[in-house]
Amino acid sequence: MIKYQSTWSRREFITALAGTGAAVMLSPLATWAANEIDPRVAAIVAATIGIDTHNHIDVPLTSAGMPGPDIDLAGEMKRSGLSAICMTFALDYQKLNNPGEAYDRFMNGLAAMDQQLKNNGIKRSLNLADLKTAHDKHQPTVIQSIEGGHFLEGKLDRLSVAYDRGLRHLGLLHDNDASVPLGDVYTNPARWGGLTAFGADIIKECNRLGILIDLAHANGETIAAALKLAASPVIISHTGLDTQLGQNPNMAGMMKPRLISKEQAKIVADAGGVIGVWTHLADSPLEYAQNIRALVDIIGVDHVGIGTIPN
Repeated sequence: MIKYQSTWSRREFITALAGTGAAVMLSPLATWAANEIDPRVAAIVAATIGIDTHNHIDVPLTSAGMPGPDIDLAGEMKRSGLSAICMTFALDYQKLNNPGEAYDRFMNGLAAMDQQLKNNGIKRSLNLADLKTAHDKHQPTVIQSIEGGHFLEGKLDRLSVAYDRGLRHLGLLHDNDASVPLGDVYTNPARWGGLTAFGADIIKECNRLGILIDLAHANGETIAAALKLAASPVIISHTGLDTQLGQNPNMAGMMKPRLISKEQAKIVADAGGVIGVWTHLADSPLEYAQNIRALVDIIGVDHVGIGTIPN
């Protein structure tokens, strides 16, 4: 796992960006007014179902590590001003060696998240009605996500199991190929010619079940093939324009393969999709806002979101 260094924490960044106070979701207008935040901005945030499209929650993936340390998820979300997060985890940070290991990690991760949600009094949102209800009640909520289809191990029926466990957001790929690959990862040499046959089957099954396909980590050929096949809009949860590389030359070199071109962004948006802008391209809330604006200028506000990555 690559860790990116910064002079400010993720919480500080999001707080500065949104202008949130300590209890913004419980009483946003009053809290923001007390902190001299423009009431027009406070009103917009309070009325909006704000969702972070990509937010890692660190949980143990082995039974020996269960249930893991307590996380103040409810408090963090209330401070952020977000209504919901796409709560995700990845299985391939440590090498997967044995058949069934990825699936075991997946089920352990879900069980650990179950416990964290119970501890925080938070429920998963399984549909739009759940999101609206949570927002109306000023209750934080999460959308269950997984980054990478490693847990599938070539078995299509595992998607139904995952759906029944609350999965609604599937990142097709991550840093390393699954044991049965789904497509080419953008930071690795291309090996599969884009989307694989199994990857195509997964997209069709996700469309049938109602699981959102996330094409973050997919290379251009995989994205193009997925868009031709998908019957529902897709998301690219954490990326940014390749013209918005910031001032750090080392970061620019590292990030370039992970970004999207204007042309690709337009293709995703024309298919009804959404692109989450990654915080890693910015060194301040102002720069992040500028990156969001740059993408909005290309594809329109209805197709741009925020995707902040790990805490």
